[in-house]
Amino acid sequence: MTDPILENLNPKQLQAVKTTEGYVRVIAGAGSGKTKALTSRFAYIVDRLGINSSNILCVTFTNKAAQEMKKRVKMLIGDLYDVSFITTYHGFCVRFLREEINKIHYPKNFIILDAEDQKTILREVFTELEINSKNLTFKQVLRFISKQKSTSDYLGYMLENKSFEPDEKDSLSSRVYQKYLDKQKRNYALDFDDLIHFTAFILDSNADVLLKWQEMLHYIQVDEAQDSSDSQFHLVEILSRVHQNLFLVGDPDQTIYEWRGAKPEYLVEFDQMFPDTQTIIMNQNYRSTPNILKVGNHIIKNNTVRVDKDMVTDNPEGVEVVHFHGKNDFEETLWVATEIKEILKTENASYSDITILYRSNHLSRNIEQALIKDNIPYIIFGGVRFFERREIKDVLSFLRLIVQGDNFSFLRMFNHPSRGLGKKFLERLSFLAGEQNLSLLHTLEHNIEDRELNKKGAVDFLNLVSELKKDAQNNSISDLVKIILDKSGLSELYRKDGDEDRLENIKELVSSMLLLEKENNGPVNIVEYLQEVSLYTDLDKDTETQDKVRLMTIHISKGLEFPYVFLCGFTEGVLPSALSIKERRKRAIEEERRLMYVAVTRAEKRFYMTDSEGFNFTTGLNKYPSRFLFEIKEEFYVRKGKLSAEILQTAQSASASKGEEDTAFSEGDLVMHPVWNKGKIQTVDREKNQYIVHFFEMGKEKPIDFAFRFLTAASEQQEDSSPAALLSLHESLKTAPDPFAGSDTPKAPSKDIFENDDPADDLDEDAGGACKKWPES
Repeated sequence: MTDPILENLNPKQLQAVKTTEGYVRVIAGAGSGKTKALTSRFAYIVDRLGINSSNILCVTFTNKAAQEMKKRVKMLIGDLYDVSFITTYHGFCVRFLREEINKIHYPKNFIILDAEDQKTILREVFTELEINSKNLTFKQVLRFISKQKSTSDYLGYMLENKSFEPDEKDSLSSRVYQKYLDKQKRNYALDFDDLIHFTAFILDSNADVLLKWQEMLHYIQVDEAQDSSDSQFHLVEILSRVHQNLFLVGDPDQTIYEWRGAKPEYLVEFDQMFPDTQTIIMNQNYRSTPNILKVGNHIIKNNTVRVDKDMVTDNPEGVEVVHFHGKNDFEETLWVATEIKEILKTENASYSDITILYRSNHLSRNIEQALIKDNIPYIIFGGVRFFERREIKDVLSFLRLIVQGDNFSFLRMFNHPSRGLGKKFLERLSFLAGEQNLSLLHTLEHNIEDRELNKKGAVDFLNLVSELKKDAQNNSISDLVKIILDKSGLSELYRKDGDEDRLENIKELVSSMLLLEKENNGPVNIVEYLQEVSLYTDLDKDTETQDKVRLMTIHISKGLEFPYVFLCGFTEGVLPSALSIKERRKRAIEEERRLMYVAVTRAEKRFYMTDSEGFNFTTGLNKYPSRFLFEIKEEFYVRKGKLSAEILQTAQSASASKGEEDTAFSEGDLVMHPVWNKGKIQTVDREKNQYIVHFFEMGKEKPIDFAFRFLTAASEQQEDSSPAALLSLHESLKTAPDPFAGSDTPKAPSKDIFENDDPADDLDEDAGGACKKWPES
């Protein structure tokens, strides 16, 4: 008799499944069947050990991964078990806060802010502070806010009933941050960072709550553990302290999110934190050919923050990996298009079997032009996410306004469709709201007779909200959406726009609500629905059946696999990213190498690397192949296209000179500064890309950037700091090039702050695309 839970597991997977007690670390390489082991282990604990499924927490990073795991577990043990604790970190925190947020005097119908909601707050703050994107961009501010929340005791302020006192000494970013927190407090609104921090705060501050959850969660499993941040790891670690059954699975070689807080060290050093840890290495690859794995294994060995392993496979040898070098962008992408047609002809493949990867979104333009020219259908993987689309946000904002009356939804919808309510109307309303300490909606309700507020559009809007509140009491959520569309004029607006896609998207939203109502066997709570939907940043309509070549960034491709993979733009300064290296030096080099490794290990049958000559506007230098190409033995790939001896020599010598540890000075060196004169290097901080220098005359230490070109070596006898010498030095500096020219100091775009400021457009941290047709996966 076959065993559905344990059958078809290899020895290492079986060991991972049956090792249920204590601290367990599984290093699961690319294509090694990690999800199979994880879900089989969950099913084994429930079906063979008899543990109630509601006592097992299994956290992962995306809703798609969580849904896939739930589906697989149900296939193994049936539909009768509660698998709601197979979830994302944020999903678990929402569930926790629904039960426990009253401990910090927040209501259970708290609002969850998505990226668009955060930008709504920032528009308000920017207006109040009379600043625009020339001063700061939304992207800069949101990064600053996230960093501040991870490093400062902001919760002490958030949970006390007071506001910041204005201080002229505060930086502009700090003043925006303070107002952002004020507006969050006023609306009981939590952003994604808050979900984790509030949960940890309640657990750390309430021993009874902590013990309750510790006793309930007998087993904790963490998927993609290499991507855990400080706060995420703290969460699972404290929850596991009573039963001490903590299972981590992941691959440090695939950590590609350090720039947003991932700490692979938690997985790499787990056995040092918990000496009784059992470590299992899953290195059997079921995806790629040996030729592809040789390239991946060879590259990643150059990293230091890892657990050593070589991926092996029983698959046939396959065709050789190919590197193509073009004379220009056009030749590179033309070759890719020609090779795609060759694959279709000789391999009996479909367009959808072929994927083109790149480090950054801007690289897709040349590729798209080549595909269009050769009539090759394609689609961008990772466009605007379903629940972030304008028409979906409109509907959800109206739903939220009806049940919660928050300012963010009000600001989005009070004049949409247009009701003739302009800037003066909003200024007067905002002034009264601040004066009376009321939400904007309640302020309008209480002050509708005010001369500047008593306008037909305002009265109509209040009547609409009042009607919809009554409708909400007597209708299902799916019916309520139809009523909102009809009564608000949104449906008519979208029809007039002639944008059928918007109407189709709303139909899809209603269909998903109907399905949810069917699964629930009854009405869906609107507040809980809105909280859940706020977490769905990676859910979209299924369009995987389309027979088109897929284009995506390497970040988006993580966790996916494709028969034929092209890595385009394999150029120094692009991969690895010059901006990343400038910002984070050695840490960035390792992460960029992991990105390369992820790209290689997506491929099942064939893998291609392409680059071209020309000018690189990012580095300001001529283009040459990535340093990572020269980390691969030439016997492991075939080179096509003519790579001249001159370019080859330039590339190899440049790669050889880019030692990650290289710095101009070492600890103890004496240096001269053009202003502060003689000093001594106290520390070489490679993490922050700076020296800490003690300057003798001023008696202080200063952080000096590695890139500062006017820090020079000083001898023991060099002490000329006379006024004449200093004057001469200052005069020469006047005519010298700007030492900060070409630095990565952010330059604000000229676009208006009300335009979309999408982090996916960033070269260093892109994880999405500009096309509206394909979901993140």
